[in-house]
Order: sequence, then C-alpha cells, then structure tokens
Amino acid sequence: MSFIPLNITGEQIADIQAQGLKWTVSHAYNNSPYYKRKLEDAGCRPEDIKGLDDLENLPFTDKHDFLEDYPFPLRAAPMSDIVRIHGSSGTTGKRKILCYTKEDVDNWANIFARCYELAGVTKMDRVQIAVGYGLWTAGVGFQNGCERFGAMAVPLGPANVDMHIDMLLDLESTVFCATASMGLLMSEEIEKRKLMDKIKLKTIILGAERHSAPMRKRIQEITGVKHIHDIYGMTELYGPGTGLDCAEHAGIHYWADYFIFEVIDPVTLKPLPVGEEGELVVTTLKKQGTPLIRYRTHDVTRLIPGACACGNPFPRHARISGRTDDMFIFRAVNIYPSQIDHILGGIGGVGSEYQIHLNQDADGRDYMNIRVERTNGAVAGEDNGLADQVSGQIRKKLMVRSRVEIVDYGNLPRTEKKSKRVFDNRSS
Repeated sequence: MSFIPLNITGEQIADIQAQGLKWTVSHAYNNSPYYKRKLEDAGCRPEDIKGLDDLENLPFTDKHDFLEDYPFPLRAAPMSDIVRIHGSSGTTGKRKILCYTKEDVDNWANIFARCYELAGVTKMDRVQIAVGYGLWTAGVGFQNGCERFGAMAVPLGPANVDMHIDMLLDLESTVFCATASMGLLMSEEIEKRKLMDKIKLKTIILGAERHSAPMRKRIQEITGVKHIHDIYGMTELYGPGTGLDCAEHAGIHYWADYFIFEVIDPVTLKPLPVGEEGELVVTTLKKQGTPLIRYRTHDVTRLIPGACACGNPFPRHARISGRTDDMFIFRAVNIYPSQIDHILGGIGGVGSEYQIHLNQDADGRDYMNIRVERTNGAVAGEDNGLADQVSGQIRKKLMVRSRVEIVDYGNLPRTEKKSKRVFDNRSS
C-alpha cells in the first residue's frame, strides 16, 4: 500500500486546494467566534472565497492570535469532538495550544506515513524515535506515523545515551529519528565507543531545528547511513510530517493536498514569486480542531520551481534557512544564524558546532565573538590562520567585523534538544 498518491496531477492538487480553502474559511467562520470576528474585521465572508485567487484577500494569522484566544485558541470544533491537545514549548510566553479531533489525528498519521515512505522506510525497518514526548508534537507524531506506515516503532524519546546505544545494538534499529543536535550527540558517542561496525542504521531523519551541511556530513561519516532526511513541520501544522526531502535531497516535498504554502516578503507582506526567499505562510485544508488561515510561520524558505528528479508529483520548498524572529541586528546589519552556518560550511578545517556571543564594551559599542570548533582530529597550533580566515569571510559576506576563537573539537556543549547558537548579552 502506498500512502503517497503518485498519480496526482498539478491540476488535481490545485482543485483540491481551491475546495479545501473554501471549506476551511467556511468551517472557521461558522465554528470559531474568534475567526468570525477576525474575518469580518477584514471584510471577508465565506461566500467571498471562490478560488485560490482569493487567498490574498484573507487576513494573516500569527502567534498573537494564539495569545488573544488562549487557552483553546482558534478552536473550530465542539469540545466533545476534541480528543487531544498539543502545545508549543512556550519559551516566548504562553504556550500555543492546538486542538485535535479524531480526524485530525488520523490525517496527521497519514501524512507522516507518507514521509516514512518517501524516506525509503519499509515495514521491516525498526524506527528508533529519539525526540520528545508529552505536550510537544514530535514524539507522538513520529510514533503514530510509524505505526500507521507499518514499521516497528522503538519509542525511547530523548532518554539517555546508554539506553539509546543499547537499543541500537540489541534491537538493531535501522532508522533513527532525532533533532540534529541529538543526531550529532549520538553519532559522536558511537564513534567514541567504536561501535561504527556494530550498528545497523541505514537512514536518519532529522527535524525540529535547522542544521548545517558539515553537521550532516559528520553524522553520515560516523554512522555510514546512506541518507539523512530533513523533515519539516511545527506544532501549529499538526506537528512534524508536513513534508520531507527525498533521496535526491533537492528540496522538501510538502503535502499540497493538505496545505497551501505561500512565501511572502516579511516587510511588505506581499506574496513573492516562486524561487524568491521569504517567510513561509501556511493555510490548512483539512484541519478541524484548529484550522489555520494564512499562518505566518516566521520560517525563511523559498518555493522550488519545476519537477523533482525522483518523480514525486508534490511541490517542494527549500530547507529552512532561518527564522524572521531569530534575526539579530549587529551594527545596523541584519544577520541570521543560518548565514554564519553557510559561511562556516565553506571553510575547511572548521566543524559544525559554533556559538555567537554579542556583547558591548565599556563605551557601549557592540562587538561579536564567534567560537568555532576545529574539525575532529585537528591539532591546536596547526590551524594556519583559520580564525583569520573565518573572520575574513564573515567580513566579506556580511560586512561586519568579528572576533573568532577556534576551540578543540567537542569543546562546545552537545544536547539532545536544540542547540543554542546566539547569546545576546547586550543591554537594550
């Protein structure tokens, strides 16, 4: 059984999106008092939505809507139909609480099963899940999708390194699902214990945080896996599983029969042409509990034109390069951590781990320190001006000066969660 409708055409996807858009607006308007007010304030009613050309007339939804309508924001189904809730981490304030009906849970499992299929997973695989459970959507999303697909789930969560090593060896897990930080942590532990020839991993699926090419390369070198796949998703969009990059690794195929993806200019809020980078905006087509209309994800990406060489008919977007809200301003220059990622990835001799420290001197002038690991096995004193090379490339590409410190491999902290890259110690 294939979960991916490989015979679907672009015309059929467009028709599904048009019908889904009309349903979502009508469903939200008729079942959510908050959405009804929001749509009426924007001069929009369900009967005004005739097709995809009307999408731009709809108001955006953003995180402030979740705060204003807390604790069950944007709910558009009766409480008797809500079978589950999930929530965001709440690191920037109140958690975003999402309501799920039974059909929402089923749809989420189905699209996640598509991701496993696209990654080449089979029913004979053993899928070790190393992402968090609980209110966070990740663990249960990976598990439900795995079970719906029909492979064996090994649901450890972040757990501890020893337990993960035991399961990799004893159960001979073939697929490992984790954050990129956890993937690196486990890979280095496998290397430290000299277990490279004893594990049976063939595929790794990484999500929840962006990661650099050097990090992927390092994980792949240690584990020997053929493919490392990037999965996309967020709590507001069911959770992880909205799309995955195929074996071509030429963009993330997203399930356009469940979502409409737009890319907008985050300043003008106008849609950008296909191929231009901007902020991803998503409209759901089938969500009952918490539908989303033009939700501003604040993730930075671009839509990729043309067909993929893999033959999958679903459209693609580029890997997430950053977030509009993790940008920092240094000496009047807007900088994304992903730009530092990209620069470091092009310099030989540096590893994947780095930290950006922003400080002020006694006169109140900003300065930036960047701590970067050297590659595994490299020896201090043999860097041949590596720090100057890094700072020179940053100045050339970003037009700012930085102080670069090269530290030993493994010197920067590892985590089973998301790595913190930017430490802003400047006074406001």
